[in-house]
Amino acid sequence: MEGLAIPDRRQIHVVGGGTIEPVREHLALSARAYGKTARRLAELCGTYWSGMDVNLHLTKMADPSSNLETSEDLRGLAHDITTDFKTKVVFWNPAIADFRGEVGDVPSGMHADRLKTANGEQTMRLIPNDKLVTMFRRDSVDGMKPRKDIFAVGFKTTTGATPEEQYSAGLRLVKNASLNLVLANDTVTRNNMVVTPEEAPYHETTDRELALRGLLEMAYLRSQLSFTESTVVAGEPVPWDDEQVYPALREVVNYCIAAGAYKPFLGVTAGHFAAKIGDTEFLTSRRKTNFNTLPTTGLVKVVTDGPDKVVAIGGKPSVGGQSQRIVFEQHPEKDCIVHFHCPVKPGSDIATVSQREFECGSHECGENTSRGLRSTDDGEIEAVFLDKHGPNIVFNHNVDPKKVIAFIEANFDLSAKTGGYVPKG
Repeated sequence: MEGLAIPDRRQIHVVGGGTIEPVREHLALSARAYGKTARRLAELCGTYWSGMDVNLHLTKMADPSSNLETSEDLRGLAHDITTDFKTKVVFWNPAIADFRGEVGDVPSGMHADRLKTANGEQTMRLIPNDKLVTMFRRDSVDGMKPRKDIFAVGFKTTTGATPEEQYSAGLRLVKNASLNLVLANDTVTRNNMVVTPEEAPYHETTDRELALRGLLEMAYLRSQLSFTESTVVAGEPVPWDDEQVYPALREVVNYCIAAGAYKPFLGVTAGHFAAKIGDTEFLTSRRKTNFNTLPTTGLVKVVTDGPDKVVAIGGKPSVGGQSQRIVFEQHPEKDCIVHFHCPVKPGSDIATVSQREFECGSHECGENTSRGLRSTDDGEIEAVFLDKHGPNIVFNHNVDPKKVIAFIEANFDLSAKTGGYVPKG
């Protein structure tokens, strides 16, 4: 209608194909890929996101008409994608040469003098290239805050790895690049798996088409979720032995730590725990810390005024802080939460809900958790198991902690890890 601005359509970018790194005239390093996966991803995107534009970017190796050839060309593309605020989803699937090569004192490049075989053997220095996938969500580009509003999917290739090694490699990329999903594939075993920030593997199969379809469906579902970023203000962490920390919560968490429930990866443990200390305040575990050193790590105090205002004092709160806020709000008689990534024991009848559709930290994950909670017979403990993720156990600080510990012992295997793989690294 005349006079009304039509909003720009949101954009999906699918990037694929191999690259070359020129060393000298007639000599280059390359990473081979011809765009088959990227083309299929772009086709599948069109079946899920009908209201968004799908942009396929192939390198010259995959499309001779392309002007994308080197890692620097892809850096420019990644810059343009990241600085375009219409960007909503990125599937980053190019094969980028891990190294550039230099021979002698001459800089690499297509126009450097050609090496002559008549001069005999040459020695090449291999210099690592930067990882570009970190530009989408982890790095500051052009002084902007990291684009946490972009849903970014990465890809990790292994060669002859065990499933656990493949999972660990995919999870390392998820964590280091702050990605939403990673498809890990092995070129020898042909095994594929989708790895999530919650440290769960999905769609593990040697059928590439099934893996891609599973990846696309998860990306579509999870890219619709809503998040609230915490505002961190100056302050000191709350010591683990502080009087604000309920003794019951402390005893339960200490038990879980001693039993091995919190398994570190890259020096950080997954899971969370919290204590509600007021109508709009709670203490929560600190993000990107090792809970096994909790006495020196402490907790973060969170002040919240509804779903869109979260202030954290002295550090970043747990990713699960939104779930904690929602559970405390919807279950006001409970004021303690414990969550770890361990499976249920055989024979347990713990209530189970799907986690596949929900990224931890989203409002929808919190609602899913809160809806799924079921009470024990006497109502003193509520719990739900998030499938392939782990349980949330909720109770009041006046409950005997030994009762909560007995409940945990009866239902969960703290020596194991949900998803079956314990990450290495």
